[in-house]
Amino acid sequence: MYKKLDQNLASILNEDIGKLILRVSISVLMLFHGYSKLSHGVDKIAEGLVSSGFPEFLAYGVYLGEIVLPILIILGLFTRPAALGMCITMVFAIFLVYSEKLFMLSQTGAPVIELPLIYLLLSIVIFFIGAGKYSFDGKSEKK
Repeated sequence: MYKKLDQNLASILNEDIGKLILRVSISVLMLFHGYSKLSHGVDKIAEGLVSSGFPEFLAYGVYLGEIVLPILIILGLFTRPAALGMCITMVFAIFLVYSEKLFMLSQTGAPVIELPLIYLLLSIVIFFIGAGKYSFDGKSEKK
């Protein structure tokens, strides 16, 4: 029974659709964070960077990591480098915002760093699996 159902689903669905859903969903959610930075600026991020010993201008990298790279991932254009860049963005976010809370749990029992950790891990997954055929990267691989 299960095997027949799985075969029927496999004939309709494929891993490229899954890759598309993964790319679009995580990137659209990241764009909300980027929009917030566009609306409110990056002053708080710059303060955190300077207090951690980094140069202030790195704060503008958040526009790259939360707007440009997610758009590239949605399009499936330079997907692996864009996903790696999003990973680096999330490592910085975890380091700057959550370094003192790495092992703390929220009121719901989940790790406090759950959301940035999900972004980090899914960016790593996209880096390893690539964009799939429903992407600009997939179109260029066929040629």
